Amino acid sequence: MAVAALITWLITAVGGFIMLFRWMGGGGHKPGSGSRLPASLVFAHAGLAVVGLVLWIIYLATDTTGIAWAAFVVLLPVALAGFTMFARWLSTRTGSAPESGFPMAIVLGHGLFAATTLVLVLLAAVGVGE
Repeated sequence: MAVAALITWLITAVGGFIMLFRWMGGGGHKPGSGSRLPASLVFAHAGLAVVGLVLWIIYLATDTTGIAWAAFVVLLPVALAGFTMFARWLSTRTGSAPESGFPMAIVLGHGLFAATTLVLVLLAAVGVGE
């Protein structure tokens, strides 16, 4: 379960980086870009996700349950930020905002793998499947 969580987390990260680089390439991080995604929200989402991933790798290396729980707790605000950005993205899909060009498959895949990761991390933290 823990290794499956790592795999889904890495797949999620690839989709996230694709969107992040497209958003930044379109100037989304600059004031006046027309983006509905505040830079602070985007970078907090990405940064906390990376922190959680590092914690998860440490958990895999040490098998310390407390670190697994820490990774899960870090994922909660990541998920909340992700849902917030998804809702904002829905309203810009046909506009000229930098995020309006995100491919639907990337956005939906990112969300699906993120949700799967959250569940797998929780299951691994509680010890299901050991």
